[in-house]
Amino acid sequence: MLNFSRWQIWLISLACLIPVLMAVPSFLPTNARASLPGWVQAIHVNLGLDLAGGSHLLLEAETGDLARQRLQAMEDVIRREMRTAGIQITGLSGQNGVLSFAVRNPAQLAEARNIATRQSQPVGFSAQSDWSVDTQDGRIVMRQTQAGINAAIDNAMEVARDIIDRRINALGTLEPTIIRQGSNRIVVQVPGMQDPEALKRLIGRTARLEFRMVTEGVSQEQLAAGRAPIGSQILPTSEGARIAVERRAMISGDQIADARQDYDQQDGTPNVVITFDSTGGRRFARVTQENVGKPFAIILDGVVISYPVIREPILGGQATISGGGFTVQTANELAISLRSGRIPVELEVVEERTVGPELGADSIRLGIIASIVAAGLVMLFMLATYGPFGLFANAALVLNGLMIVGIMAFFNATLTLPGIAGFVLTIGAAVDANVIINERIREEMRKGRKVIDAIDHGWNEARTAILDANITNTIAGALMYYFGSGPIRGFAVVLIIGIATSAFTAITVARMMVAIWARRTRPKSLTL
Repeated sequence: MLNFSRWQIWLISLACLIPVLMAVPSFLPTNARASLPGWVQAIHVNLGLDLAGGSHLLLEAETGDLARQRLQAMEDVIRREMRTAGIQITGLSGQNGVLSFAVRNPAQLAEARNIATRQSQPVGFSAQSDWSVDTQDGRIVMRQTQAGINAAIDNAMEVARDIIDRRINALGTLEPTIIRQGSNRIVVQVPGMQDPEALKRLIGRTARLEFRMVTEGVSQEQLAAGRAPIGSQILPTSEGARIAVERRAMISGDQIADARQDYDQQDGTPNVVITFDSTGGRRFARVTQENVGKPFAIILDGVVISYPVIREPILGGQATISGGGFTVQTANELAISLRSGRIPVELEVVEERTVGPELGADSIRLGIIASIVAAGLVMLFMLATYGPFGLFANAALVLNGLMIVGIMAFFNATLTLPGIAGFVLTIGAAVDANVIINERIREEMRKGRKVIDAIDHGWNEARTAILDANITNTIAGALMYYFGSGPIRGFAVVLIIGIATSAFTAITVARMMVAIWARRTRPKSLTL
């Protein structure tokens, strides 16, 4: 077992050298790292919120609106599918999660029910569907199932998390932590961002953009009383007034291909220029052609930003949002929100924290001191107890620490304060493996074995115990990562990486160093 071929030595050395080189950028100052090639700069360990400072938000979703959105979407689908099938329906209405309608021709009732049933989809791998379809008193009744609502909530939260991630990364902020907490909450941590209000403006906006025609002929008395004509609704404007608009949107934010901040050519005020996709562009052109001289409303998150009059058909596939009292920053934030997509649920900030960089700097300094002191004391103990073999153990210990940093840098992992605790803990785990090995070698020497045989048998006997202990620790770390969140996950990541590297350095690297030393010196005795 102490015989290492040349190719094995080179392979093990390369496996150690690569992580060590990947660790180097993480130790360089920011200005020095900026001079490196881009692909090298990307390989580094990111500091978490508790080390770099920044903003922490806990967002809670208002999921009650999802049922209404699903009901409205299904209403549109039923109306379209029945029209395509040539089936005339009446009394199409939806409320409290239930959609019902009647068929004019009773002979088409079975066909209409089959069409409605086809709109229901299975939920996951279960036998349940997201809609149930029944016939009651000659009407077809569709109800949202609880399984369908739960699946919609889960999907909406995943979409919301992805969109928040895209919005924050569009600012150039590095390595935000965005994770789900429970069924309807999202934790957002952005290291280095000290303005939580800007963060809330960016991610708190659902960016639900709609273009609707303004309902004309509605009196001020009706607006004040909140009485809208059939097919219309009353919405507030950004100036604090009220206006009646059609319920059906002619264009929605889903049909936007791009959005950017720009300036008005007349007065130079900031605005947002949006570009529709091919479908949205054609639809916008058709609607503006048919409604020249009529006002249409631009609605963002339920508030009418502006309601200009269509002077002429807009055929270029672009529109401008202005009149919202934009600054350059708010216009850019809106453009980012529109580009990244609409968040399907309303998000409310239920917890907010700001961590100053000074606290993070103190945590880093104290963490480094703790790591150095712990490693120094352990290395002194190993050297005093095991002599030359303590040197091999110490070399493996240093290599283990560098490999942990290198692997974390390769995956762009985030180091948190609990992660530093996990790093210090792996120092003890790494030394523990070397202690087991050296004690086994001592036992073999007491049995009267020769030096080479004692080293060989000691390593073989200790390897099983080391692997068993590391496997159980890895299982514990994996469970912490799977069930934990935030700081617990940070601790688990460093712990799992440290367990893997400590086992590699103790069982393979240290054994290779001992083998090379034994081959060159041919020792007749050992002092352990």
